[in-house]
Amino acid sequence: MLNIFQINTEMQFQQKCLETFRYQYENVEVYHKFVDYLNIDPSTIQEINKIPFLPIEMFKNHQILDQNFRTDLYFQSSGTTQKNLSKHWIADENLYQHSILKGFRQFIGNPEDYIFLGLLPSYLEKQHSSLIYMVDFLMKKSGKPENGYFLYNHAELQELLNKLSAENRKVILFGVSFALLDFLDSSSVESQTLQFSENLTIIETGGMKGRKEEMTKDELLKILQNGFGTDRIYSEYSMTELLSQAYSLGDNMYESPNWMRILVRNTEDPFSYVEDGRTGAINIIDLANIHSCSFIATQDLGKILVDSEISHDAETDSVFLKKKFQVLGRIDHSDIRGCSLLVS
Repeated sequence: MLNIFQINTEMQFQQKCLETFRYQYENVEVYHKFVDYLNIDPSTIQEINKIPFLPIEMFKNHQILDQNFRTDLYFQSSGTTQKNLSKHWIADENLYQHSILKGFRQFIGNPEDYIFLGLLPSYLEKQHSSLIYMVDFLMKKSGKPENGYFLYNHAELQELLNKLSAENRKVILFGVSFALLDFLDSSSVESQTLQFSENLTIIETGGMKGRKEEMTKDELLKILQNGFGTDRIYSEYSMTELLSQAYSLGDNMYESPNWMRILVRNTEDPFSYVEDGRTGAINIIDLANIHSCSFIATQDLGKILVDSEISHDAETDSVFLKKKFQVLGRIDHSDIRGCSLLVS
């Protein structure tokens, strides 16, 4: 059986998707019932765009879990209330760790090369956050004594950033959008000139949570670039219901690792897909979700870029669809969730 982290051709990805679909139909009760409810015969599914995608809302009221596993570990969404939050039960913790590490190395680099700081107050204040788990894991891999989290102690954070900048240390600051803006707006920061080095990378994780006036992603990135004095303003796209992350290294263009893919469905017809370059609702394939559901219909809006690259290996004459995408906000009337990104 092919390891998902070894996928490097389109044929391998397609085959693994179909294999995963059949496995989850047989072993994930909620997904089995969902497919049956749609009156779909699994044996007729031969293409990934025919696979049924489970509505993400199902994680709020059902345990989406492989029947062959029992677990006490779960991640919970960061909603503004404690009622009816999504739960993602994790059968294989190591699989999540592998996904974090492989994806980070593919797009950012080796964690051992960085000091990790977290400005994630809304997540630190709640339990069972997949984002905090991810940053904790990267901090452990880094092993730097300076690693740490900050709630609202902006002056302390600024002092540390200035110190590390002067020492020419490589730093990654993970921050939820509203907290990054709060930091730049704080009196302690405004009263001083920021002198951060090019070794500082900001990774914003989205989310205003009603704490700031909504703005486009381009506006947000511009403010962060000016405030921190660096073009290295990256973005991370994931959610409680996933075990993989897509990254944007600028210009609001995301890329996903080889075991994760975005499809964009028609908002009027959930069983059809729009052309590249057109806006629709995001479906996510995350093959790391082998023990829950790898095929999730989100309430996020997005589009696949028409000028996306297609990877071609001349030596093996194999291709892989490496398509970039944008996240453009939320579908009207859907619940606002902590992981959703700003309108762009």
